[in-house]
Amino acid sequence: MSVVKVIEIHAQSDKSWEDATAKALAAAARTVRNIRSLYVSEFQAMVENNAITAYRVNCKISFVIEGT
Repeated sequence: MSVVKVIEIHAQSDKSWEDATAKALAAAARTVRNIRSLYVSEFQAMVENNAITAYRVNCKISFVIEGT
């Protein structure tokens, strides 16, 4: 039986929500092994002068705990 842990990461991009999601995964992958899934639980856009200036995502990343 495997044990899975879930962490929450917030990321931002000036390009798109997809880019923000990719940045969240890349940041987590630097220190977390065995990543199995990524769930975007929230989207947010920052607006200035009636234009989107930043895309933000709140991600839940699941990974298998080693040795389980």
